[in-house]
Amino acid sequence: MSAPSTGAATEVRLGLRGDRGPILAALMLSTALVALDVTILATASTTVARELGAFEQVPWLFSAYTLAQAVTVPLYGRLADVFGRKRVMMVGIGFFLIGSVLCAVAWSMPALIWFRVLQGLGAGAIMPMSMTIAGDIYTLAERAKIQGYLASVWAASSVLGPTLGGVFSQFVSWRWIFWVNVPIATIAAVVLWRRFHEKQREGEREPIDYLGATLLTAGSTALVLGLLEGGHAWAWASLESAGMFVASAVLLAGFAVVSHRSAHPIFDLGLLRRRVVSASTAAGLTIGVITLGLTTYVPIYAQGVLGVGPLVAGFALAALLVGWPLAATLSGRVYLSIGFRWTAVIGSAIVLTGSLLTLGLGTGSEVWHISAAVFVIGLGMGLVAVPTLLAAQHSVGWNERGAVTATNMFARSIGQAVGVAALGAVVNAVTTVGPDGAPEGPGLAHAMHLVFWCVVACAAVMAVTVLLLPRDNPRTTPSGGR
Repeated sequence: MSAPSTGAATEVRLGLRGDRGPILAALMLSTALVALDVTILATASTTVARELGAFEQVPWLFSAYTLAQAVTVPLYGRLADVFGRKRVMMVGIGFFLIGSVLCAVAWSMPALIWFRVLQGLGAGAIMPMSMTIAGDIYTLAERAKIQGYLASVWAASSVLGPTLGGVFSQFVSWRWIFWVNVPIATIAAVVLWRRFHEKQREGEREPIDYLGATLLTAGSTALVLGLLEGGHAWAWASLESAGMFVASAVLLAGFAVVSHRSAHPIFDLGLLRRRVVSASTAAGLTIGVITLGLTTYVPIYAQGVLGVGPLVAGFALAALLVGWPLAATLSGRVYLSIGFRWTAVIGSAIVLTGSLLTLGLGTGSEVWHISAAVFVIGLGMGLVAVPTLLAAQHSVGWNERGAVTATNMFARSIGQAVGVAALGAVVNAVTTVGPDGAPEGPGLAHAMHLVFWCVVACAAVMAVTVLLLPRDNPRTTPSGGR
């Protein structure tokens, strides 16, 4: 068994219990920042390219942000366990705030891309720290509801992002997409600085494994970059693609060696030997594949196959983002009654059911058919994503919770990159790409059917993965287990 986690009763680093409300509000604002900047540029990218030029570099506006966020998550997780959550969160918000200001005044597309990297460096700290702080200050019984609130913010921001981007770019200026971040980030930072108080750690701090951090960041960068750009910037069978994956393998192997020899590794691979952490991480990987796969291809299916407009297609996807936080909020009652494992098993069965419903979709389907299917998937995701994360958090003490949370978030990010690459390869194999970069032609309906089969396969893998979680009783014991 791993070290007990006794919850907020003994681990809260706050002066007053009443401070939790403002802190939660600040965490929700911080989450909104990251979520909005994932999608808000989608409807404004053409306007940005028209003003700054270099339309062929538009994909990097998204890849640079996603890449910087994904590869820094494990590093921030370890730093939070050494220096505390508050310092890392402040650094993350600071990077994001500075990056937003620089993006707003960007004078060229390359400058904007580099400033998006700075935003991504901030986002890499904000997301895992929001979830870790919530895990620190709320009891186990409260955490599902709180994670549901954070998921609701993410869902609302994901839906509102494209709309706000279109409004700003059409009626004001695309630069306001970034200026609007300034007051939100400032309020969140001030509230956290004044209200969130951590107890100072006693004793000497562990040294930081900077060599391991460098190797992990470089290796992860090469891996995620190869997955994101393979089949787009270069062919899968090209020297560039092979070089990225070989470099990634060498760098990550070097990291594994350094980590094994280090007394205080930046990312303790030994955590993955714990059954609950490894199962949670594997579940996070499949969650990333499924969510980004549906987010990318449900709108394409709705528009390209069913022939509806972008607004209706967005509402079809919104059903996924409604079901998820709804189930996440209610999951606390479920896992406190039957445990994390069986809650996740039930959730994965619901995800698999919803995925199977997508196989019945075709050219004659109605939009509400796809909405119903993804709504069911969202309900299942809420019962998988929250309990698997909380099971891992509950299995460790304060000094490992940041690393465990970051591991789960990193797995989701890698899953998203893998999902984009794999599903993109499937779609590109049976369709042609139109002038707007979207798949088109008579093979599109067949391609979407193949995408849905891939989602079914991932849902089946998820179902097997959550069965590996150890049996638990979160009311009385930590769900640890090695």
